[in-house]
Parts: sequence; C-alpha cells; structure tokens
Amino acid sequence: MENHILFHVENGAGWITLNRPKAVNSLSVSMVEELGSRLAEWKQDDSVRIVCIEGAGEKGLCAGGDMRSLYDKKDSGVEKYAKAFFETEYRMNAALHHFPKPVLAYMNGIVMGGGMGIAMPASERIVTEKSRIAMPEMNIGFFPDVGASYFLNKMPGYTGRYLALTAGSITAGDVLYLGAADHFMESRRWAELSQAIRACNWQEAGDNPTATLREIIAQYAAPAPESLLAPHQADIDKHFTYESVGRILDSLDGAAEEGNEWAHQTASAIKTKSPVSLAVALEQLIRGEKMALGDCFRMELNMSLNFMRSHDFYEGVRSVLVDKDRNPKWEPASLENVKIEDIEAFFSDPWKGRLHPLHDL
Repeated sequence: MENHILFHVENGAGWITLNRPKAVNSLSVSMVEELGSRLAEWKQDDSVRIVCIEGAGEKGLCAGGDMRSLYDKKDSGVEKYAKAFFETEYRMNAALHHFPKPVLAYMNGIVMGGGMGIAMPASERIVTEKSRIAMPEMNIGFFPDVGASYFLNKMPGYTGRYLALTAGSITAGDVLYLGAADHFMESRRWAELSQAIRACNWQEAGDNPTATLREIIAQYAAPAPESLLAPHQADIDKHFTYESVGRILDSLDGAAEEGNEWAHQTASAIKTKSPVSLAVALEQLIRGEKMALGDCFRMELNMSLNFMRSHDFYEGVRSVLVDKDRNPKWEPASLENVKIEDIEAFFSDPWKGRLHPLHDL
C-alpha cells in the first residue's frame, strides 16, 4: 500500500510530501496523525533545522479534509470518528502555529479547507500562478475550521468574512494582498528552489535559518501579481460590517440595485449557501475576533461535533461530493427561519463539566 504522506530529512531540512495526488492530497485521519507525530519528533530533533511541506502531483498542495468519509459514517458512529479526526487535525494545526523552526509551505495549485490549516501557520508561504485558495466549507453546509476563526480575522478589514461567506476561490495576487502568503514564484522554478534548499547544509546555516531560507527563496521569487480583491476593500468593509447575514445581504442588494455588479455577484454567491451555515459561520468569526488561538480551536472542535447532527452538512456533502448534482435542499431554506437558538446550539460544549479534549492548546 502506498504511503499517503512521505517524510525524509536531507542536510538538516525535513521534507513532508502529502502523497494522495489523485485526491489532490486530501487529508485522511492517518495522514493527520502521522503529520502531527512527525512534527512533535522534529520539534525536539536538533538535526532538523527547517521543515518544507509540498503536495505530490500537479493539482495542488491539499484540497482539504476527507469530508466524504464523515458522510459515509453518518449512520454508524460518526461522532466518535469525527472527534478523533478533528481533534487530531486541530492539534496538528496548532503544532504548526507554535512550531519553533522555519516552515515553508509550497501553496501551488489547490489549497483549500484543511490545506489552509497546514499552510496558514507556515512562516514562509509561497504561491504561484496556479494557486487557487479557498475556505469552501459553505458549499457543503459546514463552517470554515482548521483555525479559520483565528486566521480569517487577521486579514484586512472584513475580507475574512467575505471569504468565509462566499466560499469563493482566490488567486496569488489576492492571497498575498490578504497576508495569507509571503512570496510569489512561477511554478516552473519550484524544482530549482527545492534543489537549492536540499543543497544547503542547514547544520552550518548559523543561528538564523529563517534568514537563510528567505535569502534562498528571494533568488527565485518574482513580483507579486495584481490583487483583484484590493479595489473592493471599501465595498467589503461597508457591506460585511454587519453582524447578521440578513443585514449583509440587504446592504449588498441595495448596492446591486444601484448598479454595483460586484455586489450583485457577491450576494448571489452567498444566497446559494446553507442559511444555517451562513449564520453560524458569521457568529463564529465574530466570536473569534476576541479569542486566542487555543480558544478558537476549542470552539471549532465543539462546532465540528455539533455539525455532525446537522441536516445541512450531510445534504451539502451529498450535493457536492456524492451525487454531485450541486442542488442541495437546505433546511431551513431561508435565513428568516434560522432562529437564534439554532445558531447557539452549534456553539454548545459537548464536554461541559468535563475536561475539554483540547484543553492544553
């Protein structure tokens, strides 16, 4: 059986290759477990000075977590499986955020959902002309997790809310503008850059391997492409300032009626999503604004387990990943029928009165 995640150390550089190219390197439970274990090992290993993460194949770094597996277990112990998967994944994400050594993430091609959970904590994030970045969870009736409560709130203005609620994909110029990547490079140069990293003797790179790594990257980097999102920053901040999805849509619809095509397209995209997921995700980001990273992961684990009882999650996965008809039947079908208590239920703590599984993050 082929290993779905590969590790090796060369000249003091630890290499991680996500190795499920046919599935765009989607993360399974075993992959997440192995990645977390190896990070813990390399954290303590003085012979490993830097870490580089890449995806096998040409399609992308990682398309996210294997959400289909949750759908397949919906009638046979899904909550136990989900707890194991998300707890392990969020621990791994947190370990990357706190990793004491430089981490390079090569964000070529598709980097979505769980892929963002791996890439966002990296200290050196490289995008290319092929990069397609998204938090697409709204499309499957879920919510943006893997630390999105934290990192989406670090983006300029309300662009994090915009990305979450529209679930749209963005390209390299926008990723750099949002502060979600650090370097732009033509994908054809990755072979040269990775070879240069392998050729460097990191044991003799001095006390500042980060500076050495950045010097090497700079030799292959190119000027950043123009951001298509930047011209809409004022619009985003105007319309997404509201703390209810209904008011956001009212604001966008008003601008659309005055001829703002961007507002029309944005509102149209949001209206296709699960009303429950939209309301929950906005509340998540509002709460996450004032939370530390560990608190965000604890909140997200609570939410993940509560979503395993949500009709819209299974209906969303069915429509996108199973039947692929892209015709979900959301319940309720309109925002007006989403009650405050419905939203609050997704934030309830399944471990209330007991030690939270992520208490030590």
